[in-house]
Amino acid sequence: MKPHIKSNTVAVELTDFSVFYTQDSIANAEASLKDKQSKIVVDKGQIVKVSKDKDGIVSREQLTRHWTDWIDYWSVDFDFEDKREIIRVKKIPSGQSKLEGFEPPQTELEEWEEVWTGDYIFENEWQSFRTKKDRKLELMSVFQEVMPGRRKLAVKVVDIFGNDTMTIVEVRVGEK
Repeated sequence: MKPHIKSNTVAVELTDFSVFYTQDSIANAEASLKDKQSKIVVDKGQIVKVSKDKDGIVSREQLTRHWTDWIDYWSVDFDFEDKREIIRVKKIPSGQSKLEGFEPPQTELEEWEEVWTGDYIFENEWQSFRTKKDRKLELMSVFQEVMPGRRKLAVKVVDIFGNDTMTIVEVRVGEK
């Protein structure tokens, strides 16, 4: 991920993404295939189609050619720390341990308090994703106007298996 800063605007360029999945092995796939069958295997971060023809000859075809082949969707939060994650919890009477005798509230009248979890809510302010009809993926976000100062940008990437990864980078915007 590479931030681009112009005056009081910022954009993010997705420059790389890598996975190291392994699912099954090519040797197992080759051994288990019957004639005229094929199987998809993920081996050391590459998707490989293993096929056996009618004569029993095995072939391999690498389906992932570029790092962008792994990405299904990616999005940017241009000010990640602007929205704290707050949850409501039942107030614990003073002198009582959080672990001893905690019971969920029985009525609406019981006292609740709002507590910050220590995390922030990812707000999807820009996104690029693939569809079945349009396989193109934009690798540069739009420039977003932001308040000057230090801020954290968050980028979330969802791979073709639905696993998501988030990266956070601190930038200075509009400061000399």
